[in-house]
Amino acid sequence: MTELQNAMKKLAARAVLAGSTAEKVPSPCLSVCRMDGRAGVCEGCLRTIDEIRLWSVKSDSEKRAVWALIAQRVVTASATCTAP
Repeated sequence: MTELQNAMKKLAARAVLAGSTAEKVPSPCLSVCRMDGRAGVCEGCLRTIDEIRLWSVKSDSEKRAVWALIAQRVVTASATCTAP
């Protein structure tokens, strides 16, 4: 399994946890902080610039919605990195 696949697997697991927790919703930041110009998302956490910028003012339900989007992006990214 490649490093990218491991990162996607870890992010996917965190997305499931964030969606099910009743406590404060954790940040998806992995301290990678590099934007992918093609995809328009951070290479580490798969959030858009606006999702990153507005994270601190979002409600827990809005944060869970962002985590749901991240989970969808993980599936897409995983399919792309495993395609022949």
